[in-house]
Amino acid sequence: MARGLTGPAAMTPEEHSRDLREHGVPDELHAAFPGHGIGGLARAMGIRFTELTPGRSVATMPVGPNTQPGGVLHGGAHCVLAETLASTSASVHAGPGRYAVGVDINATHQRGVATGTVTGTCTALHLGATLTVHEVVVTDDRGRRLSTARVTNLVRERDATG
Repeated sequence: MARGLTGPAAMTPEEHSRDLREHGVPDELHAAFPGHGIGGLARAMGIRFTELTPGRSVATMPVGPNTQPGGVLHGGAHCVLAETLASTSASVHAGPGRYAVGVDINATHQRGVATGTVTGTCTALHLGATLTVHEVVVTDDRGRRLSTARVTNLVRERDATG
């Protein structure tokens, strides 16, 4: 199944709500998420939401376990944080019965970081009926810009199985 919206990894409703609460997602937004909760990759990387709306979302992620061999935060981790924020905001924008999937991401890395926690701040540039575009700025504990990403999502209708 290409979409990954159903299948053996789906959680019970109780597990789903607990997972979302543990990652900072307010109860009133749980309907915007499929039965997989926050998602396995975001969970493994330690992403925690502190703000979540269609127009703006903020999340943190620890540097420590998400480093490259050189000891700094992996560039792919920047992209995972950016796409998690943008796709989640886009899904909240889409509303119940719809979901968002990333179709484009580009990121420019301005600075490296080896310790601490990074914060991603996602701002909507376009919230359309079928496409959303968000900019995500990742900063370190001192507020220095580490990377800038632009993420485009396609908004789709859920089918009867998902």
